[in-house]
Amino acid sequence: MASADAASSNFWNRSHYLDRMNLRDLVIAYFQHYTIISYLLLSAASIAMFAFYPTTPLATAGSILAGIVIYPLVWYMLHRFVLHGQWMYKRKMFAKTWKRIHYDHHQDPNHLEVLFGALYTTLPTIAVATLPIGYWIGGIGGAAAAFATGLLTTCYYEFVHCMQHLAFKPKSKLIGYMKQRHLEHHFHHESGNYGITNFGWDKVFRTYYHRKDIPKRSATVFNLGYDEKVAKSYPWVKELSGGIASGHPRRRSQQKSDG
Repeated sequence: MASADAASSNFWNRSHYLDRMNLRDLVIAYFQHYTIISYLLLSAASIAMFAFYPTTPLATAGSILAGIVIYPLVWYMLHRFVLHGQWMYKRKMFAKTWKRIHYDHHQDPNHLEVLFGALYTTLPTIAVATLPIGYWIGGIGGAAAAFATGLLTTCYYEFVHCMQHLAFKPKSKLIGYMKQRHLEHHFHHESGNYGITNFGWDKVFRTYYHRKDIPKRSATVFNLGYDEKVAKSYPWVKELSGGIASGHPRRRSQQKSDG
């Protein structure tokens, strides 16, 4: 028993790479990650809050629907204008956050530890996106229903996001479609396909594409434009990263092992 407990406690002390894992490995890792556990516990607490402060069926349905509808738009805006913006790494106070929540993920898209969103950024975002509109529709009960919807939607988003980087071919045509569009965002051109699981807003704002639509691969797809030249003026991400890596992450790791 002691050895099993030790193995469990050390699970997240080592690195996990989705391109070296199967679906079973992912499921085991997914339900052990502290962010997913936190989302599920907070969802249960929100449902309990709803039970204490119930609202009408219509208001409940409206709050849940609002949570489902608003999530893709909020994510699109954040992904495009914040995570892929040029302003966070230019400010020392935000450089560490930008590195953690997106730069590291693009540097190595299959690294599981940095794929999951950080709670200090995701929870406030979910709360701001869902609580006010839920409260407006159905009071405390509506707010609880909308917040739980946002949390569970995030769980779904995170799992699909993991599957998009997993080394397997989905049987589902829908998941396969999502995977292809998202991998184009990571390995072909980062200036589009921001939606992850829902590309409706990409189509509305004309950032949706297939690889054939942009023949030339982006030179900044792995570094998001943060290169040595930029680092001379804004060095904080470079300092935190121990330098700037360039090229495909698997080729970089191969070069290290060969060296």
